[in-house]
Amino acid sequence: MSLSSAISTAQSILSNTSKQTLVVSDNIANAGNPDYARRAPTIQTYFGGELSISVQRAENTVLFNQSLEYLSVSSAQNIVYDGLEQLKISMGGNDYELSPSRYIGDLRDMLQTLAATPGDSTLTASVISAAQDVANSINDASAATQQLRLEADQAISEGVETLNNLLVQFEEVNREVVAGTSTGDDVSQALDSREALLREISTLVGIRTLTRESNDIAIYTTGGQTLFETVPRSVSFTPTNGFDATISGNAVYIDGVALQAGNGAQTTATGELAAQLQIRDNVAPTYQAQLDEIARGLVVVFAEHDQSGSALPDLPGLFTWSGGTVPSAATIEPGISATFSVNPAVLVDTGNPALLRDGGINGASYISNATGATGFSALLDGYVTGLEEPISFDPAALAGDSAGIIGYASDSIGWLELYRSQAYESSETREAATVRIFESFSNETGVNIDEEMALLLDLEQSYRASTQLLSTIDEMLAALMAVG
Repeated sequence: MSLSSAISTAQSILSNTSKQTLVVSDNIANAGNPDYARRAPTIQTYFGGELSISVQRAENTVLFNQSLEYLSVSSAQNIVYDGLEQLKISMGGNDYELSPSRYIGDLRDMLQTLAATPGDSTLTASVISAAQDVANSINDASAATQQLRLEADQAISEGVETLNNLLVQFEEVNREVVAGTSTGDDVSQALDSREALLREISTLVGIRTLTRESNDIAIYTTGGQTLFETVPRSVSFTPTNGFDATISGNAVYIDGVALQAGNGAQTTATGELAAQLQIRDNVAPTYQAQLDEIARGLVVVFAEHDQSGSALPDLPGLFTWSGGTVPSAATIEPGISATFSVNPAVLVDTGNPALLRDGGINGASYISNATGATGFSALLDGYVTGLEEPISFDPAALAGDSAGIIGYASDSIGWLELYRSQAYESSETREAATVRIFESFSNETGVNIDEEMALLLDLEQSYRASTQLLSTIDEMLAALMAVG
């Protein structure tokens, strides 16, 4: 080997070692970055013996696509569980101490006590107070349910805005990848950014990707709608300002097609948007329907019946609502729980609490205790029995079609708790599976500090060898100059 070729070789080694060291240093600096894929510096030999460094980015397409799928499912499941947990908290937490079921049970117990001493005015006032607790509990539960729907609707609006922004960012990064791939440039950084954006998009909506020429990517939802194909597709949503039992929310449209809401405790939703739709349009309305059925049932049980023989219609007694009637059919009366209240005619401040014992809240034709006897307890006993005797309910509310009011209210809590517990178990399982798939993907594409440090030591040895070669060449040149 001539001195000139030796110098050239040493310079090449130093240059390549420097490039390799830079790549390894970048790997070490990004060891904790989940959006960074390891770069592997590889020496390539060209025609004529020239050496060059090629940077290869670690990839595993199968694991990456699986991680997107698991992330979508886990994100959706967490949303469903969180919504159900919020409903549980509004009912008082683990013991559901603020639920209608608890207060209806208290009312029954106080009615039983009053029936034993029906002339006790203080106890009568306490029963009316217990009835107000029942009404307040049902009103509060209805308000909390509609608030949950409103919050879900707002989250959908924010999610749609975020999704549109992510698709705009994706277009820019994808264009950079395609251009760099076409010219042979290193697009590792752009690929990292593109994968990070795909992960963010997948938390909002389940996606499938298709890789095309020049590393171009098209994105489709798991339902088949096009999200991105060269340019972003339109994702639109019109939020609703407020909700009650009669108001339905608007759909999310992706490329003109409505996004389907998830279903079930182990939700079929992929991505947060479909899960929020499930909370707004499925979970919360079902619980609202149960509250409406509880309120309707109480109006029926405490209704006053004509005592005059004139075949007058039944009218609301202890409990009433904005409709002012006694719903006769076992059909959900949407929103009755929101206006459900104690009849003003029996309130201490505005009426006569003794009407609960005697009847006549709706006038003389409805008086049962015609003599005004203080020991009259027939109506009170009837109310206690009525709270426990089965009546018909609308099966569409999913809490049964026949039960006593107390049993039905308990079944409603049972429905919520079962749904919530199943959602929790699914959330734990799916989150664990997501963690495992991300660990597998990280093991394949992430940075291992020990491996990078070992490689850095090897590069150090290579650097020392090249400097020693240069030192030897320097000594030889000095010897030649001395001879000259």
